[in-house]
Amino acid sequence: MKVGLQPILNDSHLDANQSSSQRQLSISVATITDNGEERLPLNLCLVLDRSGSMHGQPMKTVKQAAIDLIEKLTPRDRLSVVVFDHRAKVIIPNQTVEDIEQIKKQINRLKADGGTAIDEGLRLGMEETAKGKRDTSSQIFLLTDGENEHGDNPTCLKLAKLASEYSITLNTLGFGKHWNQDVLENISDMAGGTLSYIEKPEQATDEFGRLFKRVQSVGLTNAHLLLELIPDVRLAELKPIAQVAPETIELPVTQEGEKFVVRLGDLMKEERTILANLYIGQLSPGEQLIANLQVRYDDPALGKEGLLSENIPISVEIQQAYTPEPNEQVQKSILALAKYRQTQIAESKLHQGDRAGAATMLQTAAKTALQLGDSNAATVLQKSATQLQSGQELSESDRKKTRIVSKTILQE
Repeated sequence: MKVGLQPILNDSHLDANQSSSQRQLSISVATITDNGEERLPLNLCLVLDRSGSMHGQPMKTVKQAAIDLIEKLTPRDRLSVVVFDHRAKVIIPNQTVEDIEQIKKQINRLKADGGTAIDEGLRLGMEETAKGKRDTSSQIFLLTDGENEHGDNPTCLKLAKLASEYSITLNTLGFGKHWNQDVLENISDMAGGTLSYIEKPEQATDEFGRLFKRVQSVGLTNAHLLLELIPDVRLAELKPIAQVAPETIELPVTQEGEKFVVRLGDLMKEERTILANLYIGQLSPGEQLIANLQVRYDDPALGKEGLLSENIPISVEIQQAYTPEPNEQVQKSILALAKYRQTQIAESKLHQGDRAGAATMLQTAAKTALQLGDSNAATVLQKSATQLQSGQELSESDRKKTRIVSKTILQE
């Protein structure tokens, strides 16, 4: 397996007469596999909420969704299952997937009762996952339907940061209407995973399946983007780099010597698109190098760490008679990030009590979604804006849908 890396500027032409130019650099990153290469073995941990609010149909559908997922595993894979109410318990220790019937019996015995302590479940899940990390793709699916009433949210975020440092990916699933969106989103963003919203019990199997398909396509892990800029080029000072596909996430940037470093985590067959905001100083006419791009990664299939992809130089053409050359693909990435940030501003205004300002920003985000061709998001965002304008409150479900569609293209 190797890294596919493709940088594209929103306009590779610059005006030689301008003292400074702003450009957006889109970077597509994916795993490229040769024909016949097997997928990485999975090291999967299910961390499931079994608190009292999961009683009845919710618990029944989650158990069935978990069983359907487990049946897709092979003896090459590893599995562990942790359940939590106001305490946490390991019901299936980390093991290779051989006796599926016994595993299914353990899942089917689950009953809902008690409160909710997400951090305790997450802590045990990480301990079990760590036992099977070697030469695998290590993934946690954390599902909850409620607030962390018996736990500590800052501890959850500390655990998510620790997971990212140990190449454990945390994927979160919010079940129903009363889970804390900020907590689950921050956990998944921080640990390189994805957030799923299971609004109705019957959607559980599909969401588990969608997540499973995604983690199956992981080929390389612990990836970091390395960006080296020439002296006359700099990153924007505020929020300079974000992921815009398959979902939008603001990415923290650190430095190693002269290189800017962005942690990407898992690399899948599906492309991830990163957008960097650059300011380029006045350069001499002609083709000029502005940056070098590389990815550092681990290859569990080979048992190797710290590998480096091919170095990709990025150049621009400095023109005395400037002719713009806009790139439509990068423009879509710019719009995706704008949709997300406009919705964030709307949420902030709503939190401050500025309903009119929030409605206006949601309308702006809806228009941006239409420009992007994302009609589903436009519908959800406009509906929320209209409700606020008419004096209605946004329901828990409406708030969650609004946030979800701001981050990604809504699935049919």
